[in-house]
Amino acid sequence: MADIGFYHLTRTDELAALPALLLRTLAAGETALVLCGSPERVSAVDDALWRVEWLAHGTAKTPHPEWQPVYISAVMENPAAARFLFLLDGVAVDVDGFARVFDLFDGNDEAQVAAARTRWKLAKEAGHAMTYWKQGEAGWVKAG
Repeated sequence: MADIGFYHLTRTDELAALPALLLRTLAAGETALVLCGSPERVSAVDDALWRVEWLAHGTAKTPHPEWQPVYISAVMENPAAARFLFLLDGVAVDVDGFARVFDLFDGNDEAQVAAARTRWKLAKEAGHAMTYWKQGEAGWVKAG
């Protein structure tokens, strides 16, 4: 079973919050798969990780994707055998095989909040360990 953290974004968007979470992942000696809702979003995340916070990463267009510490995709593929999975854009997938899952969602969008509640319920029913984080003024606050 995976340890799934839901990250309720209220102060920034996913592209602003993602780099710090990925840096912590790499500092812990882990690799990450970032799963996006579309190829256009893959391009936006790719650009943000070079521009906002220079962070080594790759996509399907990158040579040797299996060497990438962070791999960004719009389809479920995991060439570097990452154990940490980041879900953006409300993507819902089978998380078996991942140690940790980070489900980031926009708390200012009621449709995204409702979809996140559904994903939470399904993951909890499946027996995954669940945590809920909300952005506070000084960073992430663990709730519930």
